[in-house]
Amino acid sequence: MNDPRNDTAGDTRLDWDALADEVFRTEVRAWLQANCPERVRFPAGRMHWHECRDWWDMLYRKGWIAPAWPTALGGMGLSPFKQIIMVEELERHGCGRMPDQGITQVGPILIRYGTPAQKAWFLPRTLSGEAIWCQGYSEPNAGSDLASLQTTAVEDGDDYVIDGSKIWTTLAMDATHMYLLARTDRGGRKQEGISFLLLDMRAPGITVRPIRNIAGDDEFCQVFFDGVRTPKDNLVGVPGQGWTIAKSLLGFERLGIGSPRRPQLAFARLEKLARARGLFADPVFMERFTALRLDIVDLSAAYEVFVEQVRRSEPLGPDVSLLKIWATETMQRCSELMLDAGDEYGALGGDIDVDGTPMNVLAPFYSSRPGTIYGGSNEIQRNILAKAVLGLPQ
Repeated sequence: MNDPRNDTAGDTRLDWDALADEVFRTEVRAWLQANCPERVRFPAGRMHWHECRDWWDMLYRKGWIAPAWPTALGGMGLSPFKQIIMVEELERHGCGRMPDQGITQVGPILIRYGTPAQKAWFLPRTLSGEAIWCQGYSEPNAGSDLASLQTTAVEDGDDYVIDGSKIWTTLAMDATHMYLLARTDRGGRKQEGISFLLLDMRAPGITVRPIRNIAGDDEFCQVFFDGVRTPKDNLVGVPGQGWTIAKSLLGFERLGIGSPRRPQLAFARLEKLARARGLFADPVFMERFTALRLDIVDLSAAYEVFVEQVRRSEPLGPDVSLLKIWATETMQRCSELMLDAGDEYGALGGDIDVDGTPMNVLAPFYSSRPGTIYGGSNEIQRNILAKAVLGLPQ
């Protein structure tokens, strides 16, 4: 059988971005409903590459694997607002997130900062799934304070030689490539000596050590570099520009993390569970349930304000940090109430039957724990709001 990734990709019947928003939403919703496999809907944890490769191939052949990329480079060419619609519909159908950092992070970075050779080599391979990327940012002593990173990249002939380690590297065991920040200069301000490099994960000197999380999954890894070489041609931008490049996508990332869709989906499952267990007759439960419902309504209203900014092509300011805080903490509260509603089932891994619907009561609790840490911890987001929005002294 031929590899479907060798097929000609792209559904060219429609200019997707030219469709009216609600027509586009209807088209996307209908196609996902008909084609998204059940096995990738509402997964208990982050999916590994072998679990979702067929789904990636379907989206690739459809031409939907890269909604934000220009059509000339194999993407859908969607406006920011239609990208939001796409994400909302994927979340509505429970489509699990794939190892998509090449699409959401590396691709836009190379489109903006990459050389013609980097674009020609990496972009097609990223679309097809030949190149699967992981992010090399956080280190054991440089997480939210990322500018304190110590991994070094030293020039040696035509290469950079990399030494150090990265941690909390999502699905590094599945990745063929990494984009990483490394220190190329120790002089001046610490942000100014950081560069952005691309790295083949098969290069000698790389050790990947999976980290088992509280749910028993090996989603994260620590990656060690011992004299690892990458060509100077894999430097993105210029030396010392890594901090600027890394920050360029943070606003839109926080808008995505701040979407109300995940709390809404979790709340719908909570409501189904509570109804099945007769909890709506309990006034204490109803008080917590109603407060949570109102939190999600308020989150949705705030989210729409920022979506309208995107629709008007206005840049997102530091106040978008409030969405990340609100969404992730609301999701955690929802998962905690779900545990209480599940009673004895809240301590069980795996699915239980709730009025004919399989439901994992414990999984949302586990999966929501990292939300207040990744994408910049919520403590850091509160500092951003205090300084850049409220103007409070440091």
